[in-house]
Amino acid sequence: MGIEKAEADTFPKLLLHHSKQRGERPALREKKRGIWRTVTWRELADEAAALAAALHARGLQRGGHVAFIGDNRPRLYTAMCAAHRLGAIAVPFYQDATSDELVSPVQSAGITHVFAENQEQVDKLLEILPRCPTVRCIVYDKDRGMRHYNQPELLSYDALLQQGRELVAAGGATQTEPAASNRDDAAFLFFTSGTTGPAKGVVLSHGALIDRARVAAATERLTDTDVAMAYLPPGWIGQNFFSYVQPMVVGYCVCCPESSETMLADMREMGPTYFLTTPRVLEALFTQVSMRMEDAGGFNQRLYRAGMTAAQRVSARKQAGESVSLGDRLITAVCDFLIFGPLRDVLGMSKIRTAFTAGDATAPALMSFFRALGVNLKQLYGSTETGFFVAMQRDGEVKPDTVGPAADGVELKFTEQREILVRSPGLFKAYHGDPQTTTQARNAEGWFHTGDAGYLGDDGHLRIIDRMKYIGTLKDGSAFAPKLLENRLKFIPYIKEAVAFGDGRAMVCALIDIDMASVGRWADRKSISYTGHADLASLDEVYGLIADAIASVNAELAEEPALARSQIHRFVILHGELSADDGVLTRTGKLRRGVIAERHRALVDAMYDGGSQVSIVIEGGQADIRISDVRVAASGQIRSAA
Repeated sequence: MGIEKAEADTFPKLLLHHSKQRGERPALREKKRGIWRTVTWRELADEAAALAAALHARGLQRGGHVAFIGDNRPRLYTAMCAAHRLGAIAVPFYQDATSDELVSPVQSAGITHVFAENQEQVDKLLEILPRCPTVRCIVYDKDRGMRHYNQPELLSYDALLQQGRELVAAGGATQTEPAASNRDDAAFLFFTSGTTGPAKGVVLSHGALIDRARVAAATERLTDTDVAMAYLPPGWIGQNFFSYVQPMVVGYCVCCPESSETMLADMREMGPTYFLTTPRVLEALFTQVSMRMEDAGGFNQRLYRAGMTAAQRVSARKQAGESVSLGDRLITAVCDFLIFGPLRDVLGMSKIRTAFTAGDATAPALMSFFRALGVNLKQLYGSTETGFFVAMQRDGEVKPDTVGPAADGVELKFTEQREILVRSPGLFKAYHGDPQTTTQARNAEGWFHTGDAGYLGDDGHLRIIDRMKYIGTLKDGSAFAPKLLENRLKFIPYIKEAVAFGDGRAMVCALIDIDMASVGRWADRKSISYTGHADLASLDEVYGLIADAIASVNAELAEEPALARSQIHRFVILHGELSADDGVLTRTGKLRRGVIAERHRALVDAMYDGGSQVSIVIEGGQADIRISDVRVAASGQIRSAA
């Protein structure tokens, strides 16, 4: 008996609905060895049913926890479908997590079954097996390098699938019918990024996620002809929302690129219409565009700059409801044909109808850049605990300094300290195994404390300031919000990451992580020789480049009364890249400020002590690191520091 979409309140029911209503339409596509391979909705449902039968035979029970670790692949999402069909809970991990980082979530969730993409992921799991005795079955997809592995826990995906098909053929799948699932059942266990402390396991139900997906689909008018792309970490709720939750609701196709190296080329071929990205990805793309145009030179560069200026002016006038001059319309039309259109094509964004940026604050200048390029980029605010969609910008109401009004069904209120409280049908069920923290985060009236500071403007749009934990004051009492400053700095193509300090201090200082590719190309154009990252970061010419760039940011800050006191006075260029593998970034690329402050305490103290150089211990010896001053603009001075 079929299930109507309105009655489909769990993912297994939705999958059954799509297999019957659009069975031959594409559900998943993957590029493999240069060839796109398609999985239809009917094939997806049939394969998931077979896997579910085999998993049930291998001891997976309703309410059990199944982990997934690897890149975005159709088989990963098919296995999720199988787990949900059995009433189990999917636990996606970050594919680049180390073996030690996996121990705590595997232990706390009591993981029994794991789907691993390849030998690399299997090796991590085998290493931690002695500390994780609940794991009884590890299913691997790619068998390259696995020939001599004979551990009893290991099983290939193909062998599991074959076992399941035999069980289904023999009528052994009666225990895995999707109708048994309930909207209040737990569907996912996501572990938070751990920005401000240890990662917490967030339990979300089928109903909560489906509710948020239906709201977003209605707002954006999504249909089953849309195409999305799965390229961000599968351990992040955002990627799962766009590549599993929403396609289950809408029925659109999800495409998986062959690799991160071929992503842009694959993206041009797949032509996504619905796109999720992060500020970190946008910053990298902006740097690529900036380098291309720097290399272009001459007429093309002048045309690009004139067109970008006109496009941003047109965008600002449209937002303000003002008329656009004929001259600006002509310039932007010519530039769109000659420059912006080809750039969108190179970036694989020609067919994008709606793009969202989420996961962290996006600099207004970065938003303005991509919208001027002709990409309908909008901001989205939410968290793992809130089902991802709390506030979202609508077409025709995009303001670079806001995240838009609250999504339908969401209630917002604010504490005296401006902390954002959320009440929504998409809220999480609990923190896994931690009722005390759950009660602290969500009160008896259902309001969740986000830990973010913000406010609603007169226009009804939500504005995010920073994490409550990081907002402070300078010694003179001026407000200090590091994220606002860091976003300005990261809009500079030569700066990959920035960490601002100032709470309780007399001035603001910053640690700078240069963009090696961008600065390297600049050095090559200037015929400046260097031997590697550390050598490049120590050059006087590079310090001058970064100092001038920060001075231009200071001139902009001086024009804003709320930020004029937060100009950057001193900075240090780090000799090594900030990396998640070193524990200073989360797996989603967010700063772990406490870890950074402690690890680079000597550099931070030296900046505030007034010295011009500091000697630090590094691997293999010592390094002398320069500390540089920056020109500071007087309040109201227009770009005098530039």
